[in-house]
Amino acid sequence: MTDAPTPSLRFNDGAAYERMMGVWSRLAGEVFLDWLAPKQGLAWVDVGCGNGAFTELIVQRLAPGAVDGVDPSDGQLDYARKRPGTQMAVYHQGDAMALPFGDDSFDAAVMALVIFFVPEPPRGVAEMARVVKPGGLVSAYAWDMDGGGFPLQPVMRELRAMGFVPQPPPNPDASRIENLIALWQGAGLVEIETCRIDVTRRFDGFEDFWTASTSGSTVKPAVAAMAPEVRAELQQRVRAYLTDLPGGGVSYDAFANAVKGRVPG
Repeated sequence: MTDAPTPSLRFNDGAAYERMMGVWSRLAGEVFLDWLAPKQGLAWVDVGCGNGAFTELIVQRLAPGAVDGVDPSDGQLDYARKRPGTQMAVYHQGDAMALPFGDDSFDAAVMALVIFFVPEPPRGVAEMARVVKPGGLVSAYAWDMDGGGFPLQPVMRELRAMGFVPQPPPNPDASRIENLIALWQGAGLVEIETCRIDVTRRFDGFEDFWTASTSGSTVKPAVAAMAPEVRAELQQRVRAYLTDLPGGGVSYDAFANAVKGRVPG
């Protein structure tokens, strides 16, 4: 259909991200926090906080003593700062590979659906370990890109099958369990554990899924530029991945890998 590459997934619109990935993030984040089972009252840093979807879960569920969020996107941070549920959080524009904090500043650090976007994942994990106090918690969860766990997998797979070239995140393999373990070991973290997180999202119907899946990333302009018959073919292909629900609606399953460890001492 076309040999022109589709730009890589980047998220600058906080509201569109909320529709597309914010809901998915909270579904996986709830399971992640159940597994993580951290103490309440900790000082947290949410690295790659985006529009504050996971930051809000920290505030709602963990009664934190303090929360700082870091993200490179002004648009995402603007949305996060307007979230009623994260008013206690302090948001900073910054780089996951050069966090704007001193050593031993936090009790816990987390990356929620971020590690495959970090240009150099080892540096990102090392930075989390640096800013967390001895004995503190360093954790992450990320869609299993290589294993097919990404919620946008049907759209991305069928775009490729039709001759389009959607660009993956810089390091899609960073989310594999064995690579997460290696990253945590490489940063000198101890007591490392992992788990798989399976989630199901329900939609009112295919149109609801389609809008949510194509409105918040740079897939949108590629889809919008398609001829109507090409877009209809893509939709038909994607529709085959969804599960029809009794009484109407559809669902799709996604899965993520999670890791946690502690700073020695």
